[in-house]
Amino acid sequence: MSNGEDIETTDAGSPPRRAHRRLALALIVVASVLSFLAIFALWANRQLLDADNWAETSSELIENDAIRTQVATFMVDEVYANVDVESELQQAFEQLLRPGTAQALAGPAAGGLQTFAEQRLDDLLARPRPQQAWEEANRRAAARLLAIVEGGDSDVVSTSGGEVTLDLKALLNQTQSNLGVGGRVEERLPDSAAEIVVLRSSQLELAQDLVSLLKAIAIVLLVLALALFALGIYLARGWRREALRACGIGFLFAGAAALVARSLAGKAVVDALATTESVRPAADAAWSIGTSLLVQAATAAIAYGVVIVAAAWLAGPTAWAVAVRRALAPYLREPRFAWGAFGVIVLVLLAWAPTPAFRQPVLAVILIALLALGLEALRRQTSREFPDATPEHFFRRMREWATGGGRRAHPAAAGESREPADPRLDKLERLGRMRDSGLLDASEYTAEKARVLADEPRPA
Repeated sequence: MSNGEDIETTDAGSPPRRAHRRLALALIVVASVLSFLAIFALWANRQLLDADNWAETSSELIENDAIRTQVATFMVDEVYANVDVESELQQAFEQLLRPGTAQALAGPAAGGLQTFAEQRLDDLLARPRPQQAWEEANRRAAARLLAIVEGGDSDVVSTSGGEVTLDLKALLNQTQSNLGVGGRVEERLPDSAAEIVVLRSSQLELAQDLVSLLKAIAIVLLVLALALFALGIYLARGWRREALRACGIGFLFAGAAALVARSLAGKAVVDALATTESVRPAADAAWSIGTSLLVQAATAAIAYGVVIVAAAWLAGPTAWAVAVRRALAPYLREPRFAWGAFGVIVLVLLAWAPTPAFRQPVLAVILIALLALGLEALRRQTSREFPDATPEHFFRRMREWATGGGRRAHPAAAGESREPADPRLDKLERLGRMRDSGLLDASEYTAEKARVLADEPRPA
């Protein structure tokens, strides 16, 4: 039997092995960078090109107190910018008061009504039904805006006048009625009162190209990153466990780097949007809510990395890993126990959906298949290492560990004397440690054990 460490040193030291190792590491590094970019591409795809996600985000935005206050202020300012409320009030007062008195009261009344309208609109937008109407309006507007960018027109989103505009007049008319400013205000509200310019005509063609690119680049980056990870593991012959661990670290890097980039970009964006300190809380909340899907994608990458690193550790030669494998061996060898537990775990993951991938049927199937491959690899490894493991061995070891019986006191330290032990016991212990560390496989261990027990000389 050859020494396993010598084989590893010789293979790793050869030029072809070093070349494969460098190439595999380079592929894993490139795949990690692509994973970092894929996180942002997936976020932009899900956030900008999905009307349901856009509507859900808009609902979360309007539920935020700071943002809702700014929305209410903006909408009332739009009304006052397009309707002469003071003149409307003056005409109403002239019908009830003396002519000179009506003009004196119209100005203060208009200012007080603006503050009252902002408060009432803020309270109105905090109620469930207006928030639901807001979400549905944003869902329809997002769908129509995507139709415009992808080619087309609608009644809410249009490209008239060389600009892509979003018309919120209907919502403003409803709030006007609820505020009780006056029926004539609604009639005289111009069509452009609530039109928000989304894209200039010069930007429309670029936006259409970016949308087409964004749809493709997210899939391309993700598939390419996974393919490079797989290729790196395939080329890592002789150290695939270490390559698998490197892939897990790559996922951890991608997720953590995405969170750091979000934090840095958020500071810059909020500083640019918050022209005054009163607007900063709303801008900060808008960035936090608007990038929540990015946080989900980055957190998912970190979770995948943790699972991969843990799997690589579990397959390793450390004492704790070997102990875990030894404890699980009796149950992993039995398909009914192993695959039964696997089925329960899969059902829990599907119901819990800890990452967005588990909510996508195709991605969920891929993840489940990878978990199944990992379980089968672990079953085969533990079967080779511990072919005779039984549940009774596991419970006996647990009892010894709990009672301290698993630790043998050294006779000299305990002040005890005993007869010389059978030298074969030391040999068997060394064989067991060599098997646990992976230096001996199951067949080699069995053969060596038979020779020791039969007291046969080891062949040269």
